[in-house]
Amino acid sequence: MTLPFDGAISAFYEKQAPTEIRKQIKNADKDDVLDADFPYDHRMRRRDYEKALAPLQIELVKLQAWAKATKARVVIVFEGRDASGKGGTIKRFRENLNPRGARVVALSKPSDTELTQWYFQRYITHLPSGGEIVFFDRSWYNRGVVEKVFGFCTDRQREQFFTQVPEFERLLVDEGVHLFKIWLNVGRAEQLRRFMQRESDPLKQWKLSWIDVEGLSRWHDYSEAISDTLQRSHTRHAPWTIIRADDKRRARLEALRTVLSSLDYDRKDDRAIGSIDQTICAGPEIWHA
Repeated sequence: MTLPFDGAISAFYEKQAPTEIRKQIKNADKDDVLDADFPYDHRMRRRDYEKALAPLQIELVKLQAWAKATKARVVIVFEGRDASGKGGTIKRFRENLNPRGARVVALSKPSDTELTQWYFQRYITHLPSGGEIVFFDRSWYNRGVVEKVFGFCTDRQREQFFTQVPEFERLLVDEGVHLFKIWLNVGRAEQLRRFMQRESDPLKQWKLSWIDVEGLSRWHDYSEAISDTLQRSHTRHAPWTIIRADDKRRARLEALRTVLSSLDYDRKDDRAIGSIDQTICAGPEIWHA
């Protein structure tokens, strides 16, 4: 089987990954959580996960019906390290919703025309109309992290972004938009394990990009950019929710609970939603590199 990028991810694992990272991956069983600081040793059992997921998705259907009836506008921004589970989490939000009112925005790199526009302009066109829920699979926060790490923006452009983003988000909230910002974080060993699984799976190889490959050796640069971004854009009107996503199943449940517990929709069942696990879902204070 031909591996994407000539097997660059496997080569990184064999030749460049820190010794401790290789040991963690090599010695782990399938359901082991690799991060020693994660509060759980093993991935949540599928049976328990599906039992918890079902009532949350029923609540999401209620939420969408409320949004449609009241013309509410909901924006959920998903950010995080590569392979942190953004796409899979969005899928669990949407799989039982009417797709006409729950859409995903996953923008490619800006066109030549967009590069001449105000930075936020191309995102504004994708904001929800009344009754819509919009999921941003990466967002305007590209400028805070990826563009910084790869030199796609100047320091001046990035500083301008941090000057403007709190006010941009304040305008959204003042306009009545329900804005959620969710950062999915994953440890270095787990990220590399997921990349290797994608590399060897023909059905998932499309998820890989040269950014993923090049980013493997820039872990610390990413960490600095992420820490800076979270500190400078965590505001009272638009706070960050950090979810430690080394266990995808637990992360998905906490993302759903975060949104559901924050909105006052019709026929809401608090017992079905349950309580948020604050050991893996809280503010920027639980983020770590």
